Amino acid sequence: MEDISHSLPKNIMPGQRFYLTKEGLGKIKKEHQRLRAMKLLKTKGEIPKFLHSDDLNPEYFHFQEDVSRLDAEIADLKYILENSEIIKPPPKEKQDTIQLGVKVLIEIDGQEDEFSIVGTLEANPSLGKISNESPVGRALFGHKVGDEICISSPIKTHYRIKRIRYS
Repeated sequence: MEDISHSLPKNIMPGQRFYLTKEGLGKIKKEHQRLRAMKLLKTKGEIPKFLHSDDLNPEYFHFQEDVSRLDAEIADLKYILENSEIIKPPPKEKQDTIQLGVKVLIEIDGQEDEFSIVGTLEANPSLGKISNESPVGRALFGHKVGDEICISSPIKTHYRIKRIRYS
């Protein structure tokens, strides 16, 4: 297996695991296939010449940059696919605690909010998906209905867990 750690974005660490829902894994697979097809189309045609007359050809350098960028993105997605794990509900006896894949209803200062805890690649707070590595996600992990948690980042907020549900 080739070493692609030199081309990974700074936020991806070698050996890192990526936790994804089935839908999230499907999206990454589709994007990986799309980029591979795009690279094939780009390199299948006529490649610009290095020199155009006596001058360096800017089209050649633009082409090389595009291919390099595609290669890096393809390598990143391949790495993620090889190091991903599908989020599965925990066994019945552990479904009373907050873990990856949970949909949790919490009360914050008298108002209710519901969100899912997912892996970092699928986190999108505006869609109600927070990362297991976010301050709130980390603080809620392992807690049960009725527990109260105080999180200080930058202001102190009190969370009360009202409901835990796994799909």
